[in-house]
Amino acid sequence: MPPDRSLGRRRRFGDESQMYGRLPYDSGMAVPKERFERLEARLTSRQKALLKQAAALRGRSLTDFVVSAAEEAAERVIRSEYVIRLGAEASAAFAAALLDPPDPNPELRAAAERYLRP
Repeated sequence: MPPDRSLGRRRRFGDESQMYGRLPYDSGMAVPKERFERLEARLTSRQKALLKQAAALRGRSLTDFVVSAAEEAAERVIRSEYVIRLGAEASAAFAAALLDPPDPNPELRAAAERYLRP
């Protein structure tokens, strides 16, 4: 069967393979493709050989391996900066503060009044 080029419409009722990667509400809409950017890097021959070996062990192209590894590293760095990890005691104190917050102090009341003023 030739591929369905109908932007999300199924070729046959119940043939979920024709909908892979599509959302049910995007049929007929033009969806812009993601634009790729170029990134260049200078490597030593040892670094390149190391990366090529690792890519081969994973069964991936060098480019795919490097981009994937760089993306994973970037996500780890960002996550480490934005995710707060708490121990058991600190976690319990945080949950208690959320479940039973203290009464607002005068500064908070004044800020809320300023915010609500037209």
